[in-house]
Amino acid sequence: MLVQKRVAAIHDISGLGKCSLTVALPIISSVGIETAIMPTAVLSTHTGGFTGYTYRDLTTDLRPFAAHWKSLGISFDAIYSGYLGSFEQIEIVKEFIGEFRKDGCIAVVDPAMADNGKMYALFDMRFAREMASLCAVADIIVPNITEAVFMLGREYKKGPYTKEYIEELLFALSEPGPSKVVLTGVGFDETSIGAASYDRNTGEIHYALSKAIPGIYHGTGDIFASALVASYLSGRSLADSARIAVDFVCGSIERTKEAGTDVRFGVNFEAGLMKLAEDIGNCR
Repeated sequence: MLVQKRVAAIHDISGLGKCSLTVALPIISSVGIETAIMPTAVLSTHTGGFTGYTYRDLTTDLRPFAAHWKSLGISFDAIYSGYLGSFEQIEIVKEFIGEFRKDGCIAVVDPAMADNGKMYALFDMRFAREMASLCAVADIIVPNITEAVFMLGREYKKGPYTKEYIEELLFALSEPGPSKVVLTGVGFDETSIGAASYDRNTGEIHYALSKAIPGIYHGTGDIFASALVASYLSGRSLADSARIAVDFVCGSIERTKEAGTDVRFGVNFEAGLMKLAEDIGNCR
């Protein structure tokens, strides 16, 4: 029997709303990969569409967390970070990658900070530059179009896009360090949307597109990145992992739209976990 793989997932926890650790943990675990969590903050709900939510910052706990894991001799096959709430948290994740990325461990960064041409509340372009410095030490990065252009210091351009535009972004994002880039929010017309993947080591670019479903669905970026990590660590190629993740997110949105669920509460990814594991296959 193969030794079980282990991921360190560094995200916040929103008790309600299906994002960050509450999707990373079940999605990655569903394919048989151990998911060790390092919570950066605890909220009663995510911040999209809700008011009156609680927030507990756990920044001061992160370095002691890492030190304890280090004392136990813990190793990881991947380090996966998502939403980080401050400059200090970005610096701590850099330290964590430097300390634990050994023996084939890969660092995956989802620079969750912006969407639809705007930074999230409390963030600015200085934060985008700092997040770019974290992406520079990663092996795989998973930005959306907005995050990509902001980290590159460019103006946001609303889609549809051309392949030339997307591929130039992929090359520019990879140049500072990450050998693999998966760009989300890619679409060449109004009817489709998905992801583009680029592997600098092989020079290969692949597209994974699906039917565009109107609306804003919270947490889908976290769901995509988590499915990508689960698939890639299970032995799938970067291109296959992006395709599997796109299909998983699309199915989750379709179930939610058909049910008429309040989109603030996230999408129904749970009903697709069995199919996700089947799609990934027995590559572990």
